[in-house]
Amino acid sequence: MTACNHSRWEPSHDYRPLETRSERQAWRVAALTGATMLVEIAAGYAFNSMALLADGWHMASHMLAIGLTALAYLLARRYADDPRFAFGTWKIEVLAGFASSLLLLVVVALLAFESLWRLWRPQVIAFEVALGVAVVGLLVNLLSAWLLRDQHEHAHVHGHAHADHDHDHDHDHDHVAPAKARDLNRHAAFIHVLADALTSVAAIVALLGGLLFGWSWLDPLMGVLGAVIIALWARGLLVETATVLLDREMDSPVVVRVRSALAEEVDTELADLHLWRVGRAQYACIVSVVTHGDISADRYKVRLAGISELVHVTIEVNRCAENEP
Repeated sequence: MTACNHSRWEPSHDYRPLETRSERQAWRVAALTGATMLVEIAAGYAFNSMALLADGWHMASHMLAIGLTALAYLLARRYADDPRFAFGTWKIEVLAGFASSLLLLVVVALLAFESLWRLWRPQVIAFEVALGVAVVGLLVNLLSAWLLRDQHEHAHVHGHAHADHDHDHDHDHDHVAPAKARDLNRHAAFIHVLADALTSVAAIVALLGGLLFGWSWLDPLMGVLGAVIIALWARGLLVETATVLLDREMDSPVVVRVRSALAEEVDTELADLHLWRVGRAQYACIVSVVTHGDISADRYKVRLAGISELVHVTIEVNRCAENEP
């Protein structure tokens, strides 16, 4: 008996886009942020400026977060073919985004605490030096934001098929990723840069108010306002990444489309459905249906073929006996 060529049914489980641009950009931004941080800290000690030191150490936290972003890309790419990752390494990037959002909340807490403390205990501010630092910081963050801007890269295309008719199961791997999907890892780095830019803008406004009108209270007040806005951004990123990591996807519109597609098949009842994300906008699902007829798993696969987000489908067909209700 001739051996079957099983490689035909062995798909790749790496659903990450085949591009390294985001990784290179993240390393560049981390290096740029790190260099600016070192200059500010060195200048702060040299000129005895607390404003320079505070901004320098503030940038250190963002350099750590962006470095984490770059490292996640590196690890996800390095272990892309590791069989221990059942659905590829994309969630390494999501995990980095989740960690970045937590770090951003820590920055928010420190910023809010320092701002409230300065409202309670006003301090003398070297407006000219601090204003120069804020302008330099804003320019660096605008350049970093430009490097991390979303290019909406197109994800790669797979073409695999796998059929296993034991217990009448079928696995489908023919898929084309949607053209536009959010990179949560890069988005986390972008939020860090945006938060830093917002802090710089708020500082410039506050320092100008203090320099021109003597409103020293405006500096800490803008700090509190900035902390609130950044906290809202961090919360949104935290929820979005946690949703992916916890596989809380059953409220996705894709679920509705799967149910609607299967409902079009006569004498079919959907018994069970599991759907989870394995890529930026790619999903895997397990479907269990019940039928009295002789409908094959291939027929249900055809029903779901129009849902491009589905990249890994397993179908189980359970047949009812004639005397069963």
